[in-house]
Amino acid sequence: MSQQTSFTRYYLIGGILTAVGLFAFIWMIRILSNPQAPVLLEQGENYRIYEQTLYPVRGNIYDRWGNLLAGNLETYELSADLRYAKDHETIATVLATYLNLNYGEVLKLLQENSIGVTEENPRYVTLARFVPADIKAQVENEAKRLEEENKNRRFRKGEIPPSLKGLEWNLMMKRYYPEGSLASNVLGFYAYPQDNPRGYYGLEEKYNDLLTGTPVKVVRSLDPSLVVEVPDLPPGASLVTTIDRNIQRMVEEKLDLAVENTGSLSGTVIVMDPETGEILAMAVSPRFNPNEYWKLEEIFGKKPNVNRAIDTTYEPGSTFKPITMAAALDAGVVEPSTSFIDTGVYYIKGHAIRNWDRGAWGPQDMTGCLRYSLNVCMAWIADQMGTTRFYEYINRFGFGHLTGIDLAGEASQPYFTPGDQLWSDVNLGTNSFGQGIAVTPIQMITAINALANHGKIVAPHVVKAIVQNNEKYEISPQVIARPIKAETAETISQMLAESLESESYKNAQVAGYRLAGKTGTAEVYDPIHGGYKDGTTNASFVGWGPVDDPRFIIYVWLEEPRSSPWGSMVAAPLFRDIVQDLVILMDLPPDEVRWQIANNP
Repeated sequence: MSQQTSFTRYYLIGGILTAVGLFAFIWMIRILSNPQAPVLLEQGENYRIYEQTLYPVRGNIYDRWGNLLAGNLETYELSADLRYAKDHETIATVLATYLNLNYGEVLKLLQENSIGVTEENPRYVTLARFVPADIKAQVENEAKRLEEENKNRRFRKGEIPPSLKGLEWNLMMKRYYPEGSLASNVLGFYAYPQDNPRGYYGLEEKYNDLLTGTPVKVVRSLDPSLVVEVPDLPPGASLVTTIDRNIQRMVEEKLDLAVENTGSLSGTVIVMDPETGEILAMAVSPRFNPNEYWKLEEIFGKKPNVNRAIDTTYEPGSTFKPITMAAALDAGVVEPSTSFIDTGVYYIKGHAIRNWDRGAWGPQDMTGCLRYSLNVCMAWIADQMGTTRFYEYINRFGFGHLTGIDLAGEASQPYFTPGDQLWSDVNLGTNSFGQGIAVTPIQMITAINALANHGKIVAPHVVKAIVQNNEKYEISPQVIARPIKAETAETISQMLAESLESESYKNAQVAGYRLAGKTGTAEVYDPIHGGYKDGTTNASFVGWGPVDDPRFIIYVWLEEPRSSPWGSMVAAPLFRDIVQDLVILMDLPPDEVRWQIANNP
């Protein structure tokens, strides 16, 4: 090639470049001179950048011994950059194979969204979320295999080689509950829709902000040359709960069996430390698997009561009688030795109060009134106290108020008092033995715990400590009320222990351990038709021990059991079965062994 020919070629290329530059210059002048230019430029800039909210890793939830109850799994979001994802059929086939996606739906999504996509007008579509790391690896291996095969193949002009190009993976932490349904009523769940992920129910909702941490909004660019530095986000706070995983599992298993054997609609058990208010176990039946929270409605219906221990009120029946007796003892209205002749009926302003068996039990002292669960005696006691003093004590014990437990969804129902339109004189009598007054199980165990805890009500709580920024903050027990004197609590605790040792309570006794407790059997109010349902009851039991040094208090509620209506027949045996395993899990030796150890250190 001659030198003249080379110069001619260079001149030609230079001329072409000059013409292109001149055309671009003229085009820019026309654009900028357009009155819509600022708007067009801003829109163009918006196509290249977008705002994204970055969420820190959600904090973990542990049991009291550090066992993980709620954590996070490393998963991935799979999307397609439609500028480069050209082989829609292969992508749809591979994702149907490895991710079990619908081939037709993936193909349609890719094809419809690819219309009008250019380098200047990119578009991304999300194909899957929360893909496990091992599945991601399999898809990536398939992509490499296709690339290797393509190297040894020849393709016709215009033919698209089989390829997974254009697929992009983004790290996405998924909430994970390794124990499945264990304590699901306490934990709640974390829902992760793209627009507003947050916790629902239980701890996940109550402590959502702490667990979430502080989200950060960043502006990102579709231009790969414009790299935006991603801030280092500290994880959300973690929770150490008061729950003992082994106790929780044991209680759930025994509760499920009791619900099945008794034909109950549902069941609830709370195990609490009397001195600190720490919840060692809170079990309900039925439960749900928070890893599949979208099935909640299938289990509970459209208005789910996920945790009946705190969100459902009912009339407790005779487990309320120790409250009435404690109030009367504390007010000096009766003593344990006070005598009462039960004729089978007691009238309050013309309203007849009768015993659960419609029988007359004759001469009794106050311990006998508790042992035989006499409605007539309780109504007489409340009448002796008078309405003002009786309801003052009910208020002191916290009824009609929230306990403040650190779980989302706690309910409370006010009770009627003199002066209320729906209150009548008979309420004084029926309220004294737990009818006509609605409570939650957490209210009952919190109030009755004052009898086991020297007259003090401690705040029930599920969180033992919060771990944030590498600092651990312990939750201290809080005394929130002193409804009765310590001497009163000791007196009635001994009365209930003596009562439990009688033949009437053989189903609740545990060999080697002196316990205190009380059964409850209550009619079920029908809110739709009014009045009480025929032949249905709520059966319950509350008990604690060892009596001389209480280490646990347990509340049991079985809703509408079919095998027997009586708390002594269905709830008391469940209490006994739980205590038999609980003393082993808590390493509590029998009373005599414990006394020997104490006297011979």
